[in-house]
Amino acid sequence: MNKPVSKVREARLELYRKKGKIHAREVRGRFNTIRWAMVWLTQIIFYGACWLQWGGRQAILIDIPHEKFYLFGLVLWPQDALLGAIALILAATGLFLVTAVAGRLFCGFACPQTVYTSIFMWVETRVEGDHLARLKLDQSPSSPRKLALRGTKHALWGLIAAWTAISFVGYFTPIRELLPAVASWNLGPWEAFWLIFYALFTYVQAGFAREAVCQHMCPYSRFQGVMFDSTTRTVSYDVARGEPRKGQGGGDCIDCGICVQVCPVGIDIRDGFQYPCINCGLCVDACDEVMIRVAKPVGLIRFASEQELAGAPRRSGRPRLAVYAGLIGVFVALGAWTLTQRSLLRVDVLRDRGSLSRETADGRIENAYTLKLINMAEQARDFEVAVSGLPGIELLGTQRFAGEAGSIREVRVTVVAPPDAGKFGASPIAFVVQAAGDPASRVTEKSTFVLP
Repeated sequence: MNKPVSKVREARLELYRKKGKIHAREVRGRFNTIRWAMVWLTQIIFYGACWLQWGGRQAILIDIPHEKFYLFGLVLWPQDALLGAIALILAATGLFLVTAVAGRLFCGFACPQTVYTSIFMWVETRVEGDHLARLKLDQSPSSPRKLALRGTKHALWGLIAAWTAISFVGYFTPIRELLPAVASWNLGPWEAFWLIFYALFTYVQAGFAREAVCQHMCPYSRFQGVMFDSTTRTVSYDVARGEPRKGQGGGDCIDCGICVQVCPVGIDIRDGFQYPCINCGLCVDACDEVMIRVAKPVGLIRFASEQELAGAPRRSGRPRLAVYAGLIGVFVALGAWTLTQRSLLRVDVLRDRGSLSRETADGRIENAYTLKLINMAEQARDFEVAVSGLPGIELLGTQRFAGEAGSIREVRVTVVAPPDAGKFGASPIAFVVQAAGDPASRVTEKSTFVLP
């Protein structure tokens, strides 16, 4: 008698499962091809983008000392943190949407842990041989051959990890300056720490931790289930078609175990849905290959929903998908609006607290202020300053100040007003600053003026 579908799809919760090293078998197929296409795509972007130039500087650079983020022609400052928050919200919501549709698809195809583990395992296979050869090598006693193979593998892993660390730090320190500094080891403490840390991190995570990260370290594997429903398509075993397995009564599953041998996290998909599964689809490729050999239809293991496996009619609407898609639309619109309304001039006004007010020779009252003029444009501009808010209020002295490209300039100004311009105490005023010849850049910043 076939097992109930709901029982097979039930998640097995295990906080920790200790097992030996997994020697995954290589497999060919459409999902493996897609995975390697994602490896190439992500690594070409990661390793290559730091070398791109834009207007005489690095195109993508997080310049921490100068508090700027260069993204091709766009220059973001700490004051643009809202845009960063919107980008993070969009990334998270997009991940939730993908998860609701097809489970841990990101984990199986684009997660950095998956990508670098695939690269390291490819190196291991090329050096030590297939899964059986690696298992045999693990179980063999120490020998010159074993030491040579292991030494070669770890040396290649170390080179990949080192270049990954250099590329990563190259997004914070210009890569064309970083490489000569690395060659001469003339590095600052910040660069040296992150080069060593990130190289070791990559080496350990991709070379040794591997599936343990997906099973026990990644928080996403623990809460992904709350984003699933009966229509979420995940890698699934068709129990109704496969059971009972051949040798026990005649299902399509011949119990060859290849689906387990190719699994990078070492699970048996035939046991039902399990949280360590990263939806990589390699078991689908392996099973399809076997089904073709035994003249059976492919798809015994496939991306399918609980609803589909149960033979239930497909639901037409999914409210959570509409919510996720709606949120993405809202935040895309908000981000676009924020970007178009973004001013390249910011002004901070600090009133001199040392002296509340002073009386001038002509009887007027003066207050002193410090203005921080933040020129977020990549060209030098002159800024004109005016003040308003009280009858007869005006700015003494210079009213036009030069601002260098991408700089913050502090200027001290004095504001005067008649003694009868307002009530006793602090009265609201406003500083109006704009780039010369550019009324669209006008910024108004509120402050107070103290009258005795």
